[in-house]
Amino acid sequence: MELTVKKADLVKELSLGQGVVEKKTTIPVLSNVLIEARDDHAVLTVTDLELGIRGSCPAVVKKAGATTVPARKLLDYVRLLPDAELAIKISENHSANIVCGRARTRIAGMSRENFPELPKAPAAATKIPAGLLANVISKTIFSIANEESRYTLTGGLMIVKEQSLVMVATDGHRLSFISVDHPFEGISGELKALVPKKAMTEILKLAAEAGDSAAIEFGTDENHLFFQCGGRLLIARRLTGQFPDYDRVLPKDKGQSIVLNREEATAAVRRVAQFADDRSHAVRLEISSSELKLLSTGSEAGESEESLPVEYGGEKMKIGFNSQYLLEFLGAVTTETVELDVRGEDSAGQLRPAAVEGIDYRYVVMPMRI
Repeated sequence: MELTVKKADLVKELSLGQGVVEKKTTIPVLSNVLIEARDDHAVLTVTDLELGIRGSCPAVVKKAGATTVPARKLLDYVRLLPDAELAIKISENHSANIVCGRARTRIAGMSRENFPELPKAPAAATKIPAGLLANVISKTIFSIANEESRYTLTGGLMIVKEQSLVMVATDGHRLSFISVDHPFEGISGELKALVPKKAMTEILKLAAEAGDSAAIEFGTDENHLFFQCGGRLLIARRLTGQFPDYDRVLPKDKGQSIVLNREEATAAVRRVAQFADDRSHAVRLEISSSELKLLSTGSEAGESEESLPVEYGGEKMKIGFNSQYLLEFLGAVTTETVELDVRGEDSAGQLRPAAVEGIDYRYVVMPMRI
């Protein structure tokens, strides 16, 4: 195999795959990137057996072929080269010999025969605007469980309907739900898929690189999810199991609502949280007719209190929440105001941004005992 490629093009594709490459693995080849020289481009593939990304960049191919080399080592080295063309030649022992100006380097590789084959993508079921998919992911991904033991909660439930896109995530302590109106061609009824968190993170990168107006072709087979964005393909092993009945968690009535300025509330929670317990991150909300008081008293470092002006028509109430959960929601929305709906000291609270036509975004948080 022998080819010439621009440094900037190679760095871009290698960078996009770094989140997938296995850092510590009992299968050495999973730390490598598969490089294939075809026609007038170089195809780069990485996988950890659960997730795979395939991209390509323009190249002058003198001799077709394929090999695998350590992905991180290759990226770290190529980044240090001058912004010029790289000549890559693969020797019989699978090493990559790289020449760029006066720099000459050999990186030990492995045969492509050791690299796992990625499943072939089926015909796309529909197209999703990259900006729309990125939006619903960014509004929910922080609610996904990190414990591997809660397998069905380690991803988000994506539902593509004829006229809307829904994404739901929960870790058992809070739940994010968003539904955005948008027509989807090729969908009859609805298409459900449990998308792993790692795949959602990589989709955000692909969408940012492609731009909001780009189309992501989405398809599925029995075991995998496929997201094609331009010349890049992301393949994820779909999660199996029963996702919780989120509709039962979403409150059916509003309860008593408090309207908060998002930036003021964010700043106040962030300051008070500095003195919250390091493990629980709990802060107490004391709500009265004209004031929302935020307090933290569980830290040996001290205590903190702030108040925000509000209009509230219910009975006085004290309720505790995880401050990190509140901050993650407040950081995900962009509206000037947010609504906090409360029903009682032992009931879940619901946060929502100011109403935006065509979007239903709700964040349900379980209370804490303080």
